[in-house]
Amino acid sequence: MKATYKQHILNFKVPSGTSRGVLKTKETWYIIIEDEGKRGIGECGILRGLSADDRPDYEAQLQQTCNNIEKGLDVLYNENVEFPSIQIGLEMAFKSLEANSTFELFPSNFTKGNDTIPINGLIWMGDKAFMNQQIKQKIADGFDCIKMKIGAIDFQTELEVLKGIRQNFSESDIEIRVDANGAFTIDSALEKLQRLSDFKLHSIEQPIKPNQWEEMANLCDKTPLPIALDEELIGVFNDDRKQQLLNTINPQYIILKPSFIGGFKGSDTWITLADKQNIGWWITSALESNVGLNGIAQYTYLKEVTMPQGLGTGSLFTNNISSPLIVKNGTLQYDTNLNWDFNF
Repeated sequence: MKATYKQHILNFKVPSGTSRGVLKTKETWYIIIEDEGKRGIGECGILRGLSADDRPDYEAQLQQTCNNIEKGLDVLYNENVEFPSIQIGLEMAFKSLEANSTFELFPSNFTKGNDTIPINGLIWMGDKAFMNQQIKQKIADGFDCIKMKIGAIDFQTELEVLKGIRQNFSESDIEIRVDANGAFTIDSALEKLQRLSDFKLHSIEQPIKPNQWEEMANLCDKTPLPIALDEELIGVFNDDRKQQLLNTINPQYIILKPSFIGGFKGSDTWITLADKQNIGWWITSALESNVGLNGIAQYTYLKEVTMPQGLGTGSLFTNNISSPLIVKNGTLQYDTNLNWDFNF
């Protein structure tokens, strides 16, 4: 058995705005395992400036992991506790190897093309006209749940965009989620949540920056709008610490980005802890290529989810890996008539 890794720079079709800046490219890495004529491929989906494993020694850790691939998944997973994107890359690659060089990691009615996963339509930040254009397109494409990035432009303008949606679509017509990416200050957050709640939103992701547990706990206690923790979960490697975080903050929801929180195994841990406290959750991709999105989507389907998940990012790039994954009528689908084209 041997393993290698490859870097791939994904190019956005349209520069995409968040409260942390505008994204034009996205760096990702693939682990490729070869053994007795079979090949397994996994994606290490790192996001610079956000991933816990955005470290100077990242590539060296990838190389060391590949050099020691004979140790097997369990040992290497534990050796990469502080590198969650490598953990999920390993999980995918070994699953792919077991699947006889295919990308069907978790066989199900989803991978057979017989069922779909409901997803939200993602609205990127921009001026009012650009955001309204995206919203109209998502609704025309059949989405009944949209997620809007907020926090980078004038707050009043964002409220006007939300008001415009609600003037045309009721809460039962369109579910709206917003994602602040930690953009609100502690002093202004509660007032902004109150103003946002006028528009019957499903939830808001990460209203204030992470690692302010007491302040976030206070917000979650007083909020008129359900709060979902996102960045808050990044870098929390210890299971006891995870439990402590949920006990302290007691959020309404948590959002699971497997590439940021230790892959499938790490996500399972968070789900188990959240379920014990009746905390809701959903799963979101983190700008992976279709290789990573595929693994995360197949894993998600096994959770028998009914609420929309955040898995609609596969069409953002000009140079993605061709795959059977398609977005249609507000769902992610697996078209068995389409083929993979991983030519690395």
